[in-house]
Amino acid sequence: MAKEKPNKEFPEWRKKLHEVLFEADTKTGKAFDIALFIFIILSVIVVLLDSVPSINQQSGKFLYYAECFFTIIFTIEYILRILSTKQPSKYIFSFYGIIDLLAILPTYLSIVLTGSHFLLVIRILRLLRVFRVLKLVRFVSASKTLTIALKRSRHKIIIFLEVVITLVIIMGSVMYLIEGPENGFTSIPRSIYWAIVTLTTVGYGDITPQTVPGQMLASIIMITGYAIIAVPTGIITSEISKVSNTNTQVCGNCNADNHDDDAKYCKYCGEKL
Repeated sequence: MAKEKPNKEFPEWRKKLHEVLFEADTKTGKAFDIALFIFIILSVIVVLLDSVPSINQQSGKFLYYAECFFTIIFTIEYILRILSTKQPSKYIFSFYGIIDLLAILPTYLSIVLTGSHFLLVIRILRLLRVFRVLKLVRFVSASKTLTIALKRSRHKIIIFLEVVITLVIIMGSVMYLIEGPENGFTSIPRSIYWAIVTLTTVGYGDITPQTVPGQMLASIIMITGYAIIAVPTGIITSEISKVSNTNTQVCGNCNADNHDDDAKYCKYCGEKL
């Protein structure tokens, strides 16, 4: 049987690179993700320590060089990820691609915008990708399951938020009519702020109704708040229960994941996994 000719458009080294950078099923891929996990944590710690004046005065130079080191590492990784995909634009404009870019952008922006490097704490979001390693050590891949559940329930959540926004506008307006400026409800927007704080059961106490009708309405809003909290929880929980176990393979062509455990081909573009 004749051997299959290698694909000149996508060299073998790029396929191997894709396995290391995007897959967590192989030993090299797992080792890379663990190393990346450590680098992300250390880089975030460096940014946090750099914001402490006393530490910055003593070790500011060291922290600066450490940050430059991590930025170079993440920049190289970002470039390699682009090179290892058949359709780079799909990775660049994907959720993880944007997060990977934001993880290095603040350092370069700090050259012209002083203090912008503190935005590097956004690197902590990259742990969403690295947490898939936990699945390989017999932990539940909670981050991936939650992401899928949120994506599937987004329409229900949007409708729920629309209802909540409508509710607080109505309640805030009614409270403004009941209490008025003399009791601290100086405008409808301020009354809406009170309604949001009350509905979410936060209760700062900076504005409180003084009249009996106002207190009765506040009681209704607070009780409603407890009931509303359960709605998004139920929506997301329902979707999580529907999410089946998935593997960590990422398609080298379209960068799609969420494939079945026994999948041999991508269910989105048909490319061999």
